[in-house]
Amino acid sequence: MRSFLILFAALSLGACATASNVVNRVVYKLPTRQGNVIDQKQLDQLQVGMTRDQVKFLMGTAVATGPFSEDRWDYIGYYKSPRGEVSERTVTLYFDANKLNKMEGVQIAGGAADNLGMQPPNAKAVIDQQKKEHMEDTRSQNERVTEKGDPSTPTNQAP
Repeated sequence: MRSFLILFAALSLGACATASNVVNRVVYKLPTRQGNVIDQKQLDQLQVGMTRDQVKFLMGTAVATGPFSEDRWDYIGYYKSPRGEVSERTVTLYFDANKLNKMEGVQIAGGAADNLGMQPPNAKAVIDQQKKEHMEDTRSQNERVTEKGDPSTPTNQAP
């Protein structure tokens, strides 16, 4: 009887561990959104020289403003998808005499670089990198064929 109880307890604990793994894979997790919803379409409409009211109408109320002056507005957006992917964005707007003077964290429309120093990839560089990777793959395949001693496989294959 004692061995039966020990066996039952061991099987029960093992089933619990498996059930928790299944629950972690099956349970839907809600997306988490905090702060402002920062949409690129709204940011594309921002222009230096807009009034505070125009910016507030376009972007909504800022999450944070400067504690000692109202000349800085911070829009902070955070989103975590159900799969755990996190995206964050911070946009800081500076005002001078009730007019928008400076923007940080805004990606300029038309593919220009944003204020964070990031630039879009160069198409020629991407194509060159892909060609280089393809050549390396072909070379490694040819080396494997040579090591096996199988001359029937062609060594020059077009991409």
